[in-house]
Amino acid sequence: MKKVLYILHYPPPIHGAAMVGKYIMESELLRSSFRSKYLNLGTSRSVVEIGSGGLVKLYRFLKLIFQVVSYKLFYRPDLVYMTPAVNPKGIYKDFLIAVLVKMLGGKLVYHLHNKGVADHQHKTVLNLVYKFFFRGAKVILLSKSLYQDIERYVQEKDVLYCPNGIPRLEECETEEYKKKGKQEIKLLFLSNLLRAKGVFTLIGALEILKNEQLDFVCQFVGGFGDITAVEFDDAVRKHRLESYVHYAGSKYGKEKSEAYKQADVFVFPSHNETFGLVNLEAMQFSLPIVSTMEGGIPDVVIEGKTGLLVRSNNVTELASKLKELIQDENLRVKMGEAGKKRYETTFTLDVFEENLRSILLALMV
Repeated sequence: MKKVLYILHYPPPIHGAAMVGKYIMESELLRSSFRSKYLNLGTSRSVVEIGSGGLVKLYRFLKLIFQVVSYKLFYRPDLVYMTPAVNPKGIYKDFLIAVLVKMLGGKLVYHLHNKGVADHQHKTVLNLVYKFFFRGAKVILLSKSLYQDIERYVQEKDVLYCPNGIPRLEECETEEYKKKGKQEIKLLFLSNLLRAKGVFTLIGALEILKNEQLDFVCQFVGGFGDITAVEFDDAVRKHRLESYVHYAGSKYGKEKSEAYKQADVFVFPSHNETFGLVNLEAMQFSLPIVSTMEGGIPDVVIEGKTGLLVRSNNVTELASKLKELIQDENLRVKMGEAGKKRYETTFTLDVFEENLRSILLALMV
């Protein structure tokens, strides 16, 4: 049986790449197909730690280096699977790990869950880093829309595509959504509260909806990240949205499912996204989605069919699309039903596992 060394992210903290890493580690299909070892590429254990330094993170990184060398020398995998960061905040740490793997020989594949290469490739040092980083490696992307980010360094023949998939959440069947004649429309934002997720953009759009006297309420679900509780509350008060915005904290399991079930529209106005797993969760609950044209989102949320897409950081456009769904019940139901069908045919965890298994087998031929 072929051997794979997975160098990936897994919780904590909880974010898209970490959740996919968790699914890979727990996959019975992958475990039965390969002899597997797993190393945590992340050195942060909370959202707050991401992007910061410290002796504890340095220790975790040095430990990872030791583990990579040990596994390469003694475990001798047929393939090293790695989920590196390619943006400036994470590339240098992951670059050193990649250098180690390359020096010790063998096949290497990157599964990219983030982007940013094209934005920084003009910088002299980063250009050199990217050239060596991608040389000789295969790359798995989540969407064909993302190839333009790395096309300067990777030929298309060396790229494979594997959209993310997620398990079915608890109690995702809901008849409540089908009820007609609802007055107050419930909007849902579910993610860590980060500036890059468009939290303040959404708050600005909600003020426009309020001023147009639309009947809605917006629930924010998720832990605080680079936005503090004080900053969030100040923004809500500044825009006079106290009666329209409710912060519900982090929710998991049945509580998270209940948040989706009670919602009428899911809104995810991220400024910098590669895929957006939360959109897949919302699709399970027959929710129409308003999101951005970032990364691979247009390959997940089909404009005009399963949701509406806006340019990132555009308050007016976001408000306009939300208004369209708030005022059109039939459109909400139609898009929600189409989104659920799309999830079931394309983005289940079973589909993802089978696609990834086929890719890894092909790479080890």
